[in-house]
Formats: sequence, C-alpha cells, structure tokens
Amino acid sequence: MSPSRRVLLRRRRLAVFSILLVVVGGIGYVGATNLAPVPASAADLVQPAALTQPVAAPTWPAFGESAIGAVGFPGVLASSGAQDTVPIASITKMVTALVILDAKPLGAGEAGPDITFTDADVDIYYDVIAENGSVAPVVSGMVLTQRESFEAMLLPSANNYAASLAVWAFGSIDGYLAAAKTWLAANALTQTTVTDTSGLSTSSVSSPADLVEIGKLVVGHPALAEIVALPSAVLPVIGTITNTNKLLGRDGVDGIKTGTTDVAGACLLFSTDFTVGTSTVTLVGVVLGGDTHSELNSAIAALIESVQPGFHDVILAEEGAVFGSYTTQWGDESDIVAERAASVLVWSDSPITGGVTAEDVQLGRAGDEVGTVSFTIGGATPTTVSVPLELHQALADPGPAWRMGHPGELAAG
Repeated sequence: MSPSRRVLLRRRRLAVFSILLVVVGGIGYVGATNLAPVPASAADLVQPAALTQPVAAPTWPAFGESAIGAVGFPGVLASSGAQDTVPIASITKMVTALVILDAKPLGAGEAGPDITFTDADVDIYYDVIAENGSVAPVVSGMVLTQRESFEAMLLPSANNYAASLAVWAFGSIDGYLAAAKTWLAANALTQTTVTDTSGLSTSSVSSPADLVEIGKLVVGHPALAEIVALPSAVLPVIGTITNTNKLLGRDGVDGIKTGTTDVAGACLLFSTDFTVGTSTVTLVGVVLGGDTHSELNSAIAALIESVQPGFHDVILAEEGAVFGSYTTQWGDESDIVAERAASVLVWSDSPITGGVTAEDVQLGRAGDEVGTVSFTIGGATPTTVSVPLELHQALADPGPAWRMGHPGELAAG
C-alpha cells in the first residue's frame, strides 16, 4: 500500500473516531445533565407576629379571699385577697367525697352498692345535732344506695352522712383521716388539711389555690359532677332534700359546694360552663369569707360575668395561610401554606409567639409537607401548638433544555 493511501486511511479512522467521541460524549452529557440532581431551593419564610389579647378585668368581691381557674389551664388564673390557708367549713365534704370515691368508685349514672344504716349512724346523727351541725334524717335499718347516700351528704350538707360514709368506706373516722392525708399528698394539695369529715372543725383548712384544684377534680369526676349539680332529690325514708347552693342554674352554675361557719363565714366553691368561640370553658372558682350567702352569691354572679370576656379564642393559622415561599433557579414558584387551621383558647393577655421552619426543597408535589409553624402559648408553663406546612404548588423538574443549558448549577446541586 502506497504511503499516500495509508495516510488517507489513517485520516479516515481519526475522523470516524472523533465523530464517535463526539456522539458518545454528547450522549454522556445529555444523560448526565438529565439524571443529575437539580439544585435545592431555600425557603423564604414569613415569621408570624406575636399575638396579644386584652387583659382580663375580674370584678372581685370586696371581702374575703377569691380565686378562679379553668379545666385544662394549669393552676390559678387570677386571685384576690390574702390567699392564706383558712377554715373552709362544709367545702371539706368535697375532700371527703373524693377520698371515699377513690376507695369506693362510682361511675356516671350508677347507683352503687346498697348501704344499710344502723344504730351507730343514728348515734352519729345525735352527736352532730349536739354540735349544732347540719344533718339529714337517718333511721336504723334504712337502706340507701351509695349515690343516694352521697346526695344526702352533699345536697343538704349533712354532717352526719359525711361521717357515716367515711366509716362505711374506711371502718372508722381515724381510718378515713389517714386515707385523706395520703390522698391529699398524692394530689399535691399541700395547703389542705382535714381533721374531720364535715368541716365543722376549724382545723380543716385549705387555700384558694388548693380549692380550685379540688374543684377541678370534682367536675372531672362523672358521678360527683352529676350529684353536685342536682337542685334537689327525693330519697327513700328521708324524702325531698334541697341543695344549699342557691346559685345553681344561674349564670350557668352547675356546682359545687357551699360552706358556712362562724369562723369561715359564707363560702362557695363553684363551677360554671360557657362558650368562647368554638370552645367550652369550665370555670372553677372559690370565694371565702362572706358575711351572708346572699352577699356571697351576688358577688360570685358579678365575678362570673366579668370573667367570661377574659377568655379569648385566638386564631393561630387559617387553612392555606401563607408562611413563606420557594423560587427555583429555573423559575418555578410555590407558596408554603398551613395544612390546616389552628386556634387556641387563652386567658387574659397570655403571650403567644410563633416560629416557622422549612427544609430546602429540590422538587415537590402540591401538598407535600415541607415544614412546621409552631406557636408557644403562655409564660411560666407554656404549651405548644404546631401546624404542618405544605407546598401550595408543585415544584416540577426543569426539563432537558434547562438542564443542558445549566450544567454548572446541576453540579452545584
């Protein structure tokens, strides 16, 4: 083969090889750019503003000590007066009831076991009369259910039934007092001491803060909440008994217990339900040291009316509310929105702060979860409400044209 022919063949081979390199390189480039991950987009976030509400302005009684709380809210919401530990009169019977029910459970609507009253219970009746305490009739051999016996103790505030039920449950008054001491400690009611079953003793004492917590336990007990809400009841042998709580049915009041002695004055541990927005508030309060129950009831009615506007149903996020956005390098855009609505019930000017977090996103479909907006409610014992955030629009793949025209961005991704 002549030298010139060899050169021609070499050139042809080089040209073919070069073309093959270009084709292979092109295929590789197309494949690489179309399979490479796209760059992630960081969220441009909109942080929620702090939310504030008006300060509550309860109308407090001009006498004694008072406090209010609500089921689902920790501790006392507001108070007035010295907040000392003081005699609590027949409110003591609510401790008696709770301790007995801890040992002898009674469910909602249940009658419970039969209790046969004996000569010993008649003796208790006469002992209470001698002490000038409140009583309800008892007859030896009489049979009442547990629920009926509780009604006899709580509605007319019968001291003799408080003592008889304590003996029925624990064998003796001393046995009851030991159980009550253990129960109070277990429920962190450190400012409450009971030395009898009825509160006639001035040594049976508590504080407004503890009484609010006791009230929450009462309304949280299905059977006990039913009993303290009864205006009256008709019992075998005894006949009709009437609740000493004359506020029942007024201002939504549905319990709990009166108390009256010369030392304690007129007292009431009360509960009431009312609606705020979409929520039901169960308010528990106590007022101690009134001169008369008429004065006391008027003061509590005014207090309840003034307290209701202090609760606020605060909207934290509407469904679809925008908390940020993504913009991709190839021009796609999507809002970051709340997956669902959220609100919270707050008392007075409880502080509410919020914060948004969202991950970096490459691609996503509408509805994909990408972050969270969290709200912190309250100060000393805060609660948190979190709402998922999602893509409002899809962040789609940019396609071959953009990919092949932006290899540097893909490499960065």
